[in-house]
Amino acid sequence: MVTPVPTLGVLLRKLRSRHGWTLKQMSENSGIPLSTLSKIEHDRLTLTYDKLYQVSQRLGIPISELFAETGQDTAPTVTARRSLGDIDQALHVETPNYDYYFLCTELRRKRMIPVITKIRAKTSEEFGELVHHPGEEFIYVLQGSIVVNTEFYDPVVLAAGQSIYIDSSMGHAYLAAEGCNEAEVLGVMSSGGDDLQESLMSIHDAHGGQRNGVAPGAVRTVPQ
Repeated sequence: MVTPVPTLGVLLRKLRSRHGWTLKQMSENSGIPLSTLSKIEHDRLTLTYDKLYQVSQRLGIPISELFAETGQDTAPTVTARRSLGDIDQALHVETPNYDYYFLCTELRRKRMIPVITKIRAKTSEEFGELVHHPGEEFIYVLQGSIVVNTEFYDPVVLAAGQSIYIDSSMGHAYLAAEGCNEAEVLGVMSSGGDDLQESLMSIHDAHGGQRNGVAPGAVRTVPQ
């Protein structure tokens, strides 16, 4: 039996049901106009990642909860869990600039949001304003080539096999490079409220380990 592919509309509708909200209450709590929310729930409209993050902040829940299917354990402590990513079963969110394919949506309380993105916009004018959202992100080019525009740096061109790691609160935009009709990248975005690295390192510290020769709790300076 094939599991139905989730949609953003279905997941938001289930989220509203879990909280017992009417459509109007969901609109008031999320800041999404009632007519817009209705279109999203019926899969006639979608939202970009930065807008979804704003919604998660208004609702007071991690953004990963927006991409979580129901029926999963909500306990914050989970061990030995795993999820197989399959683009055919990913949550597809289409926008004028990107096609997002959010992976592993059955896991709740993820500390990272893995997503495959197809990039179509080719100019800054076509893309519009740079986007900002808390956290950090890693982008690896799978196919084609992209131009990375950021608020404080000159544009950089990345080809297949190259990557970039940025502070997501800095304005940024990803464009298809000249001669590339559509590029495909793998992105991993972290929530601004989750200190993933320190959480993982604390496990190592608890067993008296050291961080690449640095005592637990110390800050290691990496040469630039």
